[in-house]
Amino acid sequence: MHAILAQLIAFDTTSRVSNLALIQWVEAYLQQFGVSSTLTFSDAGDKANLFALIGDATAPVIVLSGHSDVVPVDGQTWSSDPFTLHEQDGRLYGRGSCDMKGFIACVLAQVPHWTRLAAAQQLDRAIGIAISYDEEVGCLGVGRLLADLQQRQLNIEGCIIGEPTMMRPVIAHKGIAHYRCRVSGRAAHSSLTPQGVNAIEYAARLVLHIRRLADTEQSFGVQQTLYDVPFTTLQTGLIHGGTAANIVPKDCEFVFECRWLPGDSHQRFVDSVRDYAAVLLAEMQSIAPEADICFEQLVDCPPFESDPQSSVRQHVDALCCGCANEAVAYTTEAGRFAAVGIPAVVCGPGSIEQAHRPDEFIDISQLQACSDWLLRLTARLTRA
Repeated sequence: MHAILAQLIAFDTTSRVSNLALIQWVEAYLQQFGVSSTLTFSDAGDKANLFALIGDATAPVIVLSGHSDVVPVDGQTWSSDPFTLHEQDGRLYGRGSCDMKGFIACVLAQVPHWTRLAAAQQLDRAIGIAISYDEEVGCLGVGRLLADLQQRQLNIEGCIIGEPTMMRPVIAHKGIAHYRCRVSGRAAHSSLTPQGVNAIEYAARLVLHIRRLADTEQSFGVQQTLYDVPFTTLQTGLIHGGTAANIVPKDCEFVFECRWLPGDSHQRFVDSVRDYAAVLLAEMQSIAPEADICFEQLVDCPPFESDPQSSVRQHVDALCCGCANEAVAYTTEAGRFAAVGIPAVVCGPGSIEQAHRPDEFIDISQLQACSDWLLRLTARLTRA
């Protein structure tokens, strides 16, 4: 398993670059055991999802799913090469070790065992292995994998997403949406500010409006105590504008996000921002008719709630007996699976606190716990 993880980490699969080298390596690894893979590609053809099936294709399928991409290391100070697995004090360091190549390595290490069981016709369920691209930038790639599964009409009984949860079941999470707002005003010499329309200042008024929406939701909105952050949140994460201190800025853009609870809708917040933008735009156009405010949706990942009656939920509950079910503020591909009718649970090795950080690591004990967990799951999927 360590050797597999070392190989996976050695591939720089930062979301901005191709993941094909990793996918092709996994495809070749699986082929050693007689397991064929189906790849679904991005529009540019430089990225791919992988799906492989072990066992009877007509049987119900339990999918084990992980994403191949990782976040950048830019601007981070690492104690070792982030793309070389480094072991120290019972921990394995490297970008993606926790989020979430550790889980993928655990799954791939079980393939020889699963293929032997399948050859002996001992598997009562087929086991699917799913590896996606571009999860870190909005769960963009997995949709094509899901479309392929639907087209093939496989009987997907459920999916286990191996995001880092310390092997405790996560049964719900928030949705996330990102929007880019572009504000266009009119440039002018800073000594003649009344002749210009300051795009930064109007963008700032929109940002303050978003902040007020967030504060109101925190104080008066619906709260669900199961979540670590029990209310819907909004925030502005990026902003850029202007060319010089003595020029009234013509352009400004910012990106804001909403993370909303299941059962809620983020559209009501977006509509509020758009409505306020319309008021501001009328003011801007009274000076500069060419002024504009436009919005572009960048990310839209649905929230997720696990079906307590689903068989995959019952498998996980039995294997995590004594663990409290959790809900989290971060988003996973579970919402995508659930949206097409595939029940899901999130459960995997490592702590989310280590994800995206410099010197990302996973405890070796967590990898062992995951391997043991997968063996127990296999026993549940095996004929007596």
